[in-house]
Amino acid sequence: MQPRVVILDYGSGNLRSAQRAVERTGAAVEVTSDPHAALDADGLVVPGVGAFAACMRGLRAVGGERIIGKRLAGGRPVLGICVGMQVLFERGVEHGTTTEGCGEWPGTVERLRAPVVPHMGWNTLETPAGSRLFDGIDPRERFYFVHSYGVLDWELEVTSPHIAAPLVTYAVHGQPFVAAVENGPLSATQFHPEKSGDAGARVLANWVRSL
Repeated sequence: MQPRVVILDYGSGNLRSAQRAVERTGAAVEVTSDPHAALDADGLVVPGVGAFAACMRGLRAVGGERIIGKRLAGGRPVLGICVGMQVLFERGVEHGTTTEGCGEWPGTVERLRAPVVPHMGWNTLETPAGSRLFDGIDPRERFYFVHSYGVLDWELEVTSPHIAAPLVTYAVHGQPFVAAVENGPLSATQFHPEKSGDAGARVLANWVRSL
């Protein structure tokens, strides 16, 4: 049966390019801010470009935080992309201003510590064993990034023996930063899979296959 995917329209993100990329996996894709469609779909994609604070304003305006939370509470898959990944963390700090995020993961999004910012272009990844997103992908493959902020030095402490630790993928630009996270029904990539050629297409296909 053809999986149904909603790309959440909250005024941010490369909506049409993401739509086309996910459609190429064989999924039926709708771009909408309708909460019922977003809750009912087999998978929800949360895109995002630009500033953390602006994305959070747009997300709150369409009830995106609640949609994400309700889906995850029911074990329904969500995929964040670029700033759509960043807003899943507790907070973002831009130009000295802190903005509260969705809080699905602890951690702070901050400016990259690198000689050249933004980080724009192709980069390799350090993927963990057991990753589903990167299953079957050559570790030498490169993925496309464009961002000035990220999650650095992330040490996620899991205190419950009943909760598995997330699988975290890293990339390096100046220093290591979080490039992807897989955490039960919640997955996210800092890079743009829809702009990452065949390797990005395989990531999206792997995610859709898991729905």
